[in-house]
Amino acid sequence: MLSRRKLIKRLSSVPLLGGLVGGLPLEVDAAPLAAPKRDLFKELGIRTFINAAGTLTYMTGSLMHDEVLDAINGGAKEFCLLDEIQDKVGEKIAQLVHSEAAVVTSGAFAGMTLGLAGILTGMDQKKVEKLPHLDGTGMKTEVICQKAHDIVYNHALTNTGCKIIVVETAEDVEKAINEKTALMHFLHIEADKGKIMHEEWVALGKKHNIPTSIDIAADVPPVENLWRFNDMGFSFVVISGGKAMRGPQSAGLLMGKKDIISAARLHMPPRGFNIGRGMKVNKEEILGMYVALEKFINEDHDKVWKIWEEGTSHIENTVKTVVGVQTEVHVPPLGNHTPTLRISWDPAKLRITGKELQESLRKGDPSIEVGGGGPSNIGVTVWMMKPGQEKIVAKRIKEELSKAAV
Repeated sequence: MLSRRKLIKRLSSVPLLGGLVGGLPLEVDAAPLAAPKRDLFKELGIRTFINAAGTLTYMTGSLMHDEVLDAINGGAKEFCLLDEIQDKVGEKIAQLVHSEAAVVTSGAFAGMTLGLAGILTGMDQKKVEKLPHLDGTGMKTEVICQKAHDIVYNHALTNTGCKIIVVETAEDVEKAINEKTALMHFLHIEADKGKIMHEEWVALGKKHNIPTSIDIAADVPPVENLWRFNDMGFSFVVISGGKAMRGPQSAGLLMGKKDIISAARLHMPPRGFNIGRGMKVNKEEILGMYVALEKFINEDHDKVWKIWEEGTSHIENTVKTVVGVQTEVHVPPLGNHTPTLRISWDPAKLRITGKELQESLRKGDPSIEVGGGGPSNIGVTVWMMKPGQEKIVAKRIKEELSKAAV
């Protein structure tokens, strides 16, 4: 009879891993099991929710596509020069959006600051180091803006040290322009509230040799807006990357004239001693933003729109079966241009306010965030929902409204 030691020695010479001893497979060391993925939201006690409200910054914008995440993860595994990746990606983006040049920024707000900074300083490094201290530098100090377009985000422009000069009519613009005028700024989402439209704004700027800029932060779809304003002749255009394009929430695009973009980059990392040093965008975000833009442009937008309409219709048809409920679908014309459902009700038949309904949906399982929240109405959009979530949202809203019936 073989000793245990001799048996093991003989078996070790058998090349087959699946050899048998007494009809039983040999035991072999199993490959180490992969560690389970951490659910950091659960681990940290952070509430997640179905987003039925839209691409709101306080709700962390949008969800990135897998292709974008792949680009980010791939970019994290190699080193490169920050300027080189901005050069190469900027060239590709400029081709896609019909601009002379482009650069990935840390959001549209940063793009506004950097674009104006580039106009103020040009390629003069001494001036770059002076901003936002304009006194005694010879740099211009004023930005003209229509009254209806003077919103809180224009702080991005005053960060450079410039002040806003508010106008209402073309005649006001003519009077306001002087040797201190650095820029004429336009806000697309409030275009219908101003007295001067895009083309006239650009023409006034060209007439007086004043650069013009436009903020289109949340204004795609339609996809054509990505190049419409470059084609129109604006000197620079800024847009958020983490909304409809579903790129990194902390990224955006600055697109425009080559000399402005080149000068703006003097105010960006990796350079220091400038006002844009804190507006850092890393290689992973640059690659992710490029892939997100490319995917968005090449999307079948008619197909996506139909999916949005079908999801909206499902919610509408579900909730309006509750007695006292009215629904209306509208599409904002300028920004957040997607089907939006307004759900309202007769307070005499349903004893619940919009705020109370919002809170009930928020505290439910799963948690749901909706927009609106008026005395007797809420707003719902489906474009940031995952497939199938429209059914959950419809069911939950109907449940809460039904419980409120008198």
